[in-house]
Formats: sequence, structure tokens, C-alpha cells
Amino acid sequence: MKLMLLFVALLASATVNVAAQDPWISLSPQKGPGAGKHIVFITGDEEYRSEQGMPQMAKILAQHHGFRCTVLFSIDPETGCIDPQVNDNIPGLEALDDADLMVLFTRFRNLPDKQMKHIVDFVESGKPVIGLRTSTHAFDIPGDREYRRWSWRNGDWDGGFGRQVMGETWVNHHGGHGWQSSSGIIVEAASKHPILTGIKDGDVWDPSDVYTVRLPLPKGCEPLLLGRVLSGMSPDDGPCEAETRDDGTVFDKNNPMMPIAWTNVRKSKSGKKQRVFSSTFGASRSFTREGSRRMLVNACYWCVGLKDQIDAKSKVDIVGDYEPTKFGFGKHIPDIRPADLVKTAQ
Repeated sequence: MKLMLLFVALLASATVNVAAQDPWISLSPQKGPGAGKHIVFITGDEEYRSEQGMPQMAKILAQHHGFRCTVLFSIDPETGCIDPQVNDNIPGLEALDDADLMVLFTRFRNLPDKQMKHIVDFVESGKPVIGLRTSTHAFDIPGDREYRRWSWRNGDWDGGFGRQVMGETWVNHHGGHGWQSSSGIIVEAASKHPILTGIKDGDVWDPSDVYTVRLPLPKGCEPLLLGRVLSGMSPDDGPCEAETRDDGTVFDKNNPMMPIAWTNVRKSKSGKKQRVFSSTFGASRSFTREGSRRMLVNACYWCVGLKDQIDAKSKVDIVGDYEPTKFGFGKHIPDIRPADLVKTAQ
């Protein structure tokens, strides 16, 4: 019961519009620079609690910045409950049809063609995209299906959505998974980028580990933050020490550091130049940190063409209560429907 109360508090004090049967949530905007812009968040990962973190970020963007936000979830079709372990059902993707920005946080989804088409059409339109953490391996679609090339392992479209749109697919864990957290260090050459406005070294932190990426990133990608592997699970921990291997060689996870946030400006199928922001951070507890929240808010502004409205002192305060649970497989809060969140918020 306590866990359920923590989860439903994510939407407390928000303006929420949704019919009781709708398996998603919609947040009506307050006044702000984002007025008239619609952001659709797509959640569905088994480990990093995107179903907790993304509703909070949607609340911040709606209440403090004026964006209209929709949050979609992996839904068990039999119970109507949010269940990130259901990898083949995210209802409401039609919301992308009038969206200005898609924020994707999924892992190994195998969506039916009818649902997948909305994502494909949005990306191919050239509209901006944000991909977080496991979205480097967002889809795992069998080879006999229409959208198989979007799969993370696809060889014909090298690396599928992750590599081709975000800039990298799944490679490996670089930091120690579950025992080495990570902080963001600004790339000096990118220090004036609008997305880094109001952010300094160490402000962006994530309890999850740094992912391996292949260097250099593909053409068009500009690294903004590097991931410093920390010695423990606190943002106050120092960098991890270099390791001496059995053969006597020294391995330093922080030399070189892996990019953990970058932009990608790519030519879309429509011919438009598409703005993409990618980060391999994004566990729900990352957003307890002001710097992590500010980075994602700034990225949304940059993606939709509002970079001149980015303010180092803009409000990114938590809306309502936010006490996300630890990341881990099988640790999502069960038996919650989007309508349950709405009833509590109202």
C-alpha cells in the first residue's frame, strides 16, 4: 500500500484530463514558453522505472513550462494495469499524430505493427526525438515483421533505431551495474550549448551505470556530457579507481570517459533535418537531482526550437511528492492503472 501511495503521489496537484477507461494520462498545461506544444512520453522498460520518472518530468514541463503532455505506458491488456514487463502493448500511440516532440524510454519492445506505425511515422516525419537510457535498444522486433529494421540488432539498418536515430545501440555496461553510479562531466567544447544552460560538472547524476558507446559517435552527433564512473551509489562519491587486471594491465573506466548525453542532427526520411537528444542516463532516481531535471527540460526546449527561451534559473522543482523506488528487474509497483493515478490526483 505504501508503494502505491508513493506512485500515485507522482500526479498529485497536477491538472489531469483522462477518461476512467483511458490507459494513459494527459496533463493540461499552465502558462509558459511551451504553450501550444505537445510532448508525448512513451514509457516501457522493466528496470529503470520510466513509469515513475516520466510522469514527474511531464508534470514539471506542464506545470512550470506550459507544455501539454501525454504519458503512455506498457499496459497488461487483461488487467488494464501498468506493467513494464508486458513488451507488446503501449496503447494511445495515436497521440503522436499531433505531437511536437516524442520522448522515448523503452526497452526491447515488440509492439504490433499497428502501434509501431505511429512511432515510425513520427520519426520519419522529421519531428524531434528524445531517447533515454534503454532506448538505445528500444525495440526487439522479429525478422519476419514489417518494422524489423527498427530492432536493436538489425544488421540491414545498422543497430536499428538506437544506432540510426539516437546515435548508438546497446553495447555493454561500462560502469559497475548496481554498485557504481555516474555523474555528468561537461565536454569543454560543448560548454556553451543551450542544453547545458544552468548545469555544471556533477549536477547531472544517475544511480545507474555508464553505458559503453563506440567512439567516436556517428557523424552528426555532438557529445555534451561525459559519464564519470563513481566509486559507489551516492552522488557525493568520488571517481572509481583504476583496476589492475590479472595480466598486469591497468584499466581505468574514466580514461576515456564515455559520452552519456549528446545531440544528433540527422536527415530524416522526409528530408527534414531532425533534432535528436540522447542520454544513457534516466533511472527514476536520477530526477531527484535538479541538474538531471534541468538537462531534460532544456533538451525539450532545444528540440522544439525554443532554445532562446532556455533560462538557467527556470523552475524545475518537483511537482507534488516524488519518492521513486530503486531500479531493478521485477520491482515495478503492481496493480496500478492510469485511472487510479487520476482519481487520486483529483
